[in-house]
Amino acid sequence: MAIVSFASFPVPPPARETPEDDGEDAYMDLDDPTSSGAKLAAPGEAITSAQAFMRGHGTYIDKEEVVATVAGTVERVNKLVTVRPLRTRYSPEVGDLVVGRITEVQPKRWKVDANGRQDAVLMLSSVNLPGGVQRRKLESDELQMRTFFEEGDLLVAEVQAFFQDGAMSLHTRSLKYGKLRNGMLVTVPPILVRRLKSHFVALPSGVDLVLGLNGYIWISKHVKEFEQEGEEGFDAEAVYSNKNDDIDDATRTAIARVANIIRVLSAHSLPLTDTVVLDAYEWAVEQNVEVKDILRDDMSEALVTAIPYR
Repeated sequence: MAIVSFASFPVPPPARETPEDDGEDAYMDLDDPTSSGAKLAAPGEAITSAQAFMRGHGTYIDKEEVVATVAGTVERVNKLVTVRPLRTRYSPEVGDLVVGRITEVQPKRWKVDANGRQDAVLMLSSVNLPGGVQRRKLESDELQMRTFFEEGDLLVAEVQAFFQDGAMSLHTRSLKYGKLRNGMLVTVPPILVRRLKSHFVALPSGVDLVLGLNGYIWISKHVKEFEQEGEEGFDAEAVYSNKNDDIDDATRTAIARVANIIRVLSAHSLPLTDTVVLDAYEWAVEQNVEVKDILRDDMSEALVTAIPYR
């Protein structure tokens, strides 16, 4: 019996639907200043016309259209359109407030995990020394670096500049910044943390929040250090102490409740602001929800649904 072979031909993929079929309304309205909320794009979705806008990161040109290559939020700067991925490493900017963890102590500097593409650097010259006086750092200060920060310590700092290799340079030359104690750390995608007038939030329940733009959020017992201004009264023992204060059961419960609320908001990809967290906390208290029950599917859905109506 003769064997007959048939050549296999690749089946062309189905043609992608283009906005030409539905008119200009199929494009995102990037010119509408009244539209609220972030514009989300899916991979392969046409965002706008390439004749009116330029493509940026996360996009490509196809048939005179700007098309998204990743799932994320659409951002526009003048005529440049980019798509910021929902899941990505933190991209720092000068002036950002970040929460980090010391990973290594080196000569005249600390390496800090700030959820970036590489470790940040905190120079010895960029911290407050005991006494509160700005002076040149001496060799004796370098020998005592581990009394200020050591491996595993958490701190809040500000992005001061960038090195040539792109690493962040941090500083803690303010009473608002420094070592973190009396609390717990929650990690969320950095894109969910919105830029606020102040990232130090004092909730009425006796809980302080530090919303790091790098996605690290510190939840702790309320302390008066955040309310101080200036360099007077600098207490090295309090600022660089490794010992936590006594925390009563009510404050511990409030901290755990806020942590679970932030986890729920993050799981539903909701933006994290002081107002959103406060509304969610008040709802949980009004509904008398147990801390452990906040993470239940039905309770988390009810919480997310109730927030916009408060």
